[in-house]
Amino acid sequence: MRFVFVIIFSILILALLVCAITAWRSKKSIGVHVSLMLYGLIPPVTGNMIIIASSSETISKLGYYVYFLGMDFMMLMVINFTFRYCGIHGQAAKIRVLVHALMSLDFIQYLLNPFFHHAFDTQPIMVDGRVYHDLISHWGQTYHRVMDYGIFFAMLFIFAYKGIKSPRIYAERYYVILTSMILGGIAETIFIFTDQTVDIAMIVFAVYGFLVFYFSLYYRPMRLLDRMLANIASEMPEALFFFDANNTCIWANEPAIRLANLREGMFEKAAPQLKRIFGSLQQKPGDWKENYVSGEGEKARYFELEQHMIRNKKESVDGYFLSVRDRTEEQNALQKERFLATHDRLTGLYNREYLYEKIRERLKKEPDRNYVVAYIDIKDFKLVNDIFGNEFGDFALKQLANRLRVECSRGTIYGRLVSDTFGICMPEERLDTERFAQIMSRFVVKNDDRSFDLITHMGIYKITDATLDPSVMFDRARMAMSSIKDDYRSFVAIYDDEMRKKVLWERHISTQLDQAIQEKQLVPYLQPIVNASGKIVGAEALVRWIHPEDGFLSPGAFIPVFEKNGMIAQVDQHMWRETCQILARWKEEGRDLFLSVNISPQDFYFMNVESVLCEMVRKYGVETGKLRLEITETVMMTDEEKRIRILDQLREDGFIVEMDDFGSGYSSMNLLKDIHIDVLKIDMAFLKKSENDQKAKTILHSIIHMSDALGITALTEGVESEDQYLTLTGMGCSLFQGYYFSKPVPVEEFEAMVDQA
Repeated sequence: MRFVFVIIFSILILALLVCAITAWRSKKSIGVHVSLMLYGLIPPVTGNMIIIASSSETISKLGYYVYFLGMDFMMLMVINFTFRYCGIHGQAAKIRVLVHALMSLDFIQYLLNPFFHHAFDTQPIMVDGRVYHDLISHWGQTYHRVMDYGIFFAMLFIFAYKGIKSPRIYAERYYVILTSMILGGIAETIFIFTDQTVDIAMIVFAVYGFLVFYFSLYYRPMRLLDRMLANIASEMPEALFFFDANNTCIWANEPAIRLANLREGMFEKAAPQLKRIFGSLQQKPGDWKENYVSGEGEKARYFELEQHMIRNKKESVDGYFLSVRDRTEEQNALQKERFLATHDRLTGLYNREYLYEKIRERLKKEPDRNYVVAYIDIKDFKLVNDIFGNEFGDFALKQLANRLRVECSRGTIYGRLVSDTFGICMPEERLDTERFAQIMSRFVVKNDDRSFDLITHMGIYKITDATLDPSVMFDRARMAMSSIKDDYRSFVAIYDDEMRKKVLWERHISTQLDQAIQEKQLVPYLQPIVNASGKIVGAEALVRWIHPEDGFLSPGAFIPVFEKNGMIAQVDQHMWRETCQILARWKEEGRDLFLSVNISPQDFYFMNVESVLCEMVRKYGVETGKLRLEITETVMMTDEEKRIRILDQLREDGFIVEMDDFGSGYSSMNLLKDIHIDVLKIDMAFLKKSENDQKAKTILHSIIHMSDALGITALTEGVESEDQYLTLTGMGCSLFQGYYFSKPVPVEEFEAMVDQA
């Protein structure tokens, strides 16, 4: 019998060791605590095995020491695990200190037992024909048992409390461990008070360890999971059908019952009902996902079907489930959203962006066919709104849109451009100008007792270059329409080159320049200039035209015109004056910044540049060094010696002279040699044009190095990225300008940018 228990204990020790190693390797956070608890069970089991197997008094006593001290170690590990498993944190630290103190006393008294024999002793008896050393307990052993039982009962209380307080579905994970602990305690008590030779409680405690291992690392409350999954499936908006391997429906949620028109519990009729609705799609094998449309037009219904096979561990199919999602509302909302994104909300015609897109597609699809675009505008439409109100005006626009639907033949693309203007694109062979003139001449809009004769004008552009953007095509058609805007006898006009000459943009803006300067429609925009540390130290003042009718005008819209007719001198003087006013205000506010202004070649023809600039800085009390002057190489193309003298005089007056766009045009070393400048503005654009990036960088580095050697500050403009900025900084460039730092912005925005830096 003793040999049998040795075998049993050996197996238990090995099993506990395997479980402990497995728990230690677990990815769960509690795995370490489970592993330590399992390791804690091994010493007392090992001690009992030694006691049972040995006939030697010395070895038997050693077994008793391993057993009793192992029980202490086991209790420590059980406490550690219990606190972790049951989620006890508050007083855990204080309890551990108390337990460690009691355990330390127990450990010490066992160390003293060989000298004082106060804890236990042994006596030989015969068991199964062999000597067995039975335990003789003293007061020290009583202390050991009282301490262990006290800790043991505390652990029982904790597990009982957690089992009572936890939901029923979770209580079993506490009650099972609690039961095994109680059985182990009972077995240990029987062993103590009945004077048994073999402590069978060790077997129960080992079983306790295995239960802890399972419930901590692998247990899942299957009843809870089943209930949760059933509730989730029942409450999902999708229709869910579950089928067995024989294609028989075994369960369906409420949306599925409604979809297949099933009576409650009549799940077996689901398959034929689904086949009636979705045809053979429902019978496709394997995992798949498909979209299905039932019906047409407004009665169309949209479904998304998804099927997943359920396989067992042997990879054979046990069944499958099918989810059906009704996406009709979602699809209708999406189609409405798409319609609103591509159509005008008021008239239902294509909006401008989508009209352009459709025209591009048509011209690309039929490149060999001749097309025209027409720009339609209602004459004096503002008068309609003023007299009849916006509601009648909207009604009139809808009526005109309906007329376009009727009159435009198939293959014609049309839409609303903006406000009271419409656009059409049609094949040239379908263009009937007389027909359109008849339609445009008189279009009566009636609404209740109110009516109004709308007069519309149409400008037509025959597309000769299909690569042009549709916006440009309509601009040309609008230009044609503008030529008859005030002609009550004409309603349709076709764009040609002569018309472009008649309707000159240059005339439009040239006649308004004086008023624009007087009303300060021409405003300075400032583009920041930063130093190598990224600090804003100044800006370049660039002119922008905020036109009361045409809106924001970029320099390209008017500067070339004024440079051609000489009116650029008026623009430059206005900008110098505005810049001096800004600098004067900054001086009062304590802003230490400079501003750069442009000097055009025409300025030297129409004014005494040096005299005008000096007069301005004196008038506004501006330091000349704060007003920097930018010139280009074109300044020096005529009367070079005189221009050099003027620039030298300006430098003597204290102005900083900058050469702009160095590297972008025909700037030469000879020019740089002859004139005296303070700042060399290097244009990054020439890098983009180079096919040899490294070669261009070498040239750029050489220019920066050369400017430094000449005592000229290098300023690189056109910096667009952080890499460029860092590269230029590494090359020794001092100042930087470009969209990486900021585009040209209004003065107020620039000042806010400086204040936030």
